[in-house]
Amino acid sequence: QVQLVVSGGGLVQAGGSLSLPCAASGRAFSTYAMGWFRQAPGKEREFAATINSSGRSTIYAESVKGRFTISRDNAKNTVYLQMNSLKPEDTAVYYCAARPVVPGQARTFLRDYEYNYWGQGTQVTVSS
Repeated sequence: QVQLVVSGGGLVQAGGSLSLPCAASGRAFSTYAMGWFRQAPGKEREFAATINSSGRSTIYAESVKGRFTISRDNAKNTVYLQMNSLKPEDTAVYYCAARPVVPGQARTFLRDYEYNYWGQGTQVTVSS
């Protein structure tokens, strides 16, 4: 059982920045790959970014590459999504998710069904 608590959402103007922290419970955070997904009104949930358990490898969706940065602090049991140069099309509910992995495993997880635990989501609204 892993609890993920997301914060940092809100309203921001186009071109602005926002940082989303996601804090995880438990003692196994450093063994989880972490992902960020988002869901806009009327659209399916889509992949945004993922980071491996050590934090040494990241993957981004093309739609956010160059603007968003995923990072983690294993000492704080927290993963972050730093969002810069925000656009109105970034408006969505943002979710963080965790996937337990075997230490040393090189798999990547780009689909929502590959994750085991989910945070509650936070609304990000970008005004034009």
